[in-house]
Amino acid sequence: MTATEPDTQPAASHNAPRASGGRRVWRKVALGAAALAVAGGATLGWFLAFPAQAPAAMGRWIEDTTGANPHPVKLLRPAEKPLSVLAQVGQKLFFDPSLSASGKQSCASCHDPARAFGPPTARDVELGGIAMDQEGLRPPPGLTYLYRQKGFTIGPSTADLDVPIPLDQLADKAQTQARQVKSAGTPAEASALVPAGGLFWDGRIDMLMDQAMGPMMNPAEMANKDRFAVVDKLRRLPYLAQLGRLFGQHTLDRPEMLFIEAMSALSAYQVESGAFHRFNSKYDAWLEGKERLTHAEMRGLRLFNDPEKGNCAACHLSQPAADGLPPLFTDSEFEALGVPRNPRLKVNRDPAFFDMGLCGPARQDLARQTQYCGMFLTPTLRNSARRGVYFHNGVYHNLRDVLNFYNQRAAHPEKVYPRDAQGRLLIYNDLPAKYHGNIDVADAPFTQKRGDTPPLSDADIDDIIAFLHTLDDR
Repeated sequence: MTATEPDTQPAASHNAPRASGGRRVWRKVALGAAALAVAGGATLGWFLAFPAQAPAAMGRWIEDTTGANPHPVKLLRPAEKPLSVLAQVGQKLFFDPSLSASGKQSCASCHDPARAFGPPTARDVELGGIAMDQEGLRPPPGLTYLYRQKGFTIGPSTADLDVPIPLDQLADKAQTQARQVKSAGTPAEASALVPAGGLFWDGRIDMLMDQAMGPMMNPAEMANKDRFAVVDKLRRLPYLAQLGRLFGQHTLDRPEMLFIEAMSALSAYQVESGAFHRFNSKYDAWLEGKERLTHAEMRGLRLFNDPEKGNCAACHLSQPAADGLPPLFTDSEFEALGVPRNPRLKVNRDPAFFDMGLCGPARQDLARQTQYCGMFLTPTLRNSARRGVYFHNGVYHNLRDVLNFYNQRAAHPEKVYPRDAQGRLLIYNDLPAKYHGNIDVADAPFTQKRGDTPPLSDADIDDIIAFLHTLDDR
């Protein structure tokens, strides 16, 4: 360009490539950009292959794209060891129908190993008794994962106290405390005075050995007249000599001791056998980064944990403990849910009969603590997809009906409860009206108003059910 030519060139930028060798410089810039893109793809590929090393902000994207857990943990499982002699005897006792009055019912008859030691059928309740024609009061609870169940208490554990506080005193104190609201993802108050722990639907027993005793004399179950009737049967067992070698011959000669040791053998079997606490579900493997969830399972997990949707994790805790213990999917607390009455049960043919959980009829020590009437233990959801019967009265027989109950109870009770002859809706019809104030209306989704749109769609429920199947032992 000469001095007489107009200056039509753009001003040079300090970031622009120099004119000298400009074509070669621009080529290098393009190649560099391509190299960065390739490097970015390689980095992304690395995170997809090893999601545990991905930044936290990328976690949601990895879950959506691959179904992998971007933050895997190491779960602390019980050590696997051969069964002790005591547990071996307990295993034989568990499957032995000769211990029942009918000669047809063993522990396994109501706690089927093929169904995670839960009910063997989809009956509302199981049949037992001398002629195997007596209905039990409630569906059998599952026996898995009970080795970590604590004894019944109201509020923080009193196990370390020299003199435990009587339950009545704790219950009286709890009446002055505001009810704790449960929300998924929010830690529970450590000082909350709520009933928790124990075995059976009403928590009336603390130890597995004592739990084994109950069905032995229950007239609707194994129906033995008393402990001596059980001992008579024990003495005829071909494998009884194992107990004699373990505890001495004198044990076999003393009925009370023989009965106690036999029940301790049943307890030892449940504690020692890995069949009762496998922790090998797909979800456990996902927590450890060893498996990936499908899109439906991942959506179900998020809905399960979402306090504005399912809010399931508020009571059915889904996260591992800080020390690596796998989640049990229960907080082991008691709730009054207002489940509809089951008209198919014989006991419910009497309109004056009500099963009120902590207030009786099976449990008597809290009968005067009427603020607990209608409360039942929150069960684990592990292996829940394998059960054919749900809630304390067996009113529902599939997970969809269970989830519809939670989803519609507050917003559309007409879809949950029956009507009387005059067309009046019988809300909370399985609990006397004077105790309806005990029923949970403070935790989502029970906080909805009549006529609201339920928080879960049919597709949401499909996804939560898909997730619940990942909790089955394998």
